Amino acid sequence: MKGVFSLENANKVNIRELIAQNKNKVSAGNLLEKFMPKILLTIAIISILTTVGILVTLLSETIAFFREVPFLEFFTGTVLKPLGENAQFGVLPLLTGTLISSAIAMFVAIPIGLMSAIYLSEYASEKVRRAIKPMLEILAGIPTIVYGFFAFTFVTPLLTKIVPGLEPTNILSPGIVMGIMIIPMVASLSEDAMSSVPNAMREGALALGATRLEVTWRVVVPAAISGIVASFVLGISRAIGETMIVTIASGSSKNFTFDITQSMQTMTAYIVEVTGGEAPAGSTIYFSLYAVAMTLFVFTMIMNLIAQYISRKFREEY
Repeated sequence: MKGVFSLENANKVNIRELIAQNKNKVSAGNLLEKFMPKILLTIAIISILTTVGILVTLLSETIAFFREVPFLEFFTGTVLKPLGENAQFGVLPLLTGTLISSAIAMFVAIPIGLMSAIYLSEYASEKVRRAIKPMLEILAGIPTIVYGFFAFTFVTPLLTKIVPGLEPTNILSPGIVMGIMIIPMVASLSEDAMSSVPNAMREGALALGATRLEVTWRVVVPAAISGIVASFVLGISRAIGETMIVTIASGSSKNFTFDITQSMQTMTAYIVEVTGGEAPAGSTIYFSLYAVAMTLFVFTMIMNLIAQYISRKFREEY
């Protein structure tokens, strides 16, 4: 009994010593655990400060522009001639080019992207899905400048044989190629939304006698509508902010027209033109760069807010 008692006391002493040693010991893991929240907070603050810095820069230079050009003239003017003695700064030609190119892109991306998502989610086997989805997403990894040259050197010559009166630089060709570029975004996000619909809903509809196509359009798509529409809106935002494709293939003609066969310029292409030119700092054309950039920023922000609203409004919890 005495030997057992001594052994128990020895174990207690050893355990107490280990606890004391662990309390006094400061390991690298403890330091990391202590400082990691502060590191993450610093990173978050840096991102917020970066956004604030961009907004401050855009606002300050945009205000300087509107001191020289009336606000109403900028947003209602149909003529954009930033160079010369009688310079005019109407943004409507740029707005028209941006919206038309984005509309053409979504006219291509929405049906193809949605049909691809439906096939991957509802019809393709697991083996086929694993093979096709990475191949589809390869399109998202192609540099946009490659898309631009593809539109200018291949799509435009092809379209001139089909569309009469199509100019060498036009808004139709880059719009179609932008749609091809956006297909992976629409398809991937829509497929994720439809895949999240519980199989019990599909099986219940099939048990009631619905065909597979009826289940897709009347059960799965309505249940995933928030994610699908959000992918559409995000695709529009991507099209509005695209730069290199329209810069290369749409030309630099600042025409206020709705004819898709003519050369037009978008807001992003105008920003590239001004920054690549010899606009002296402090000039009106220099400040117009920030006014157009601010307009583009507002458009993109509105699209993102709409996407978030739709996702929250029609989101289904399963």
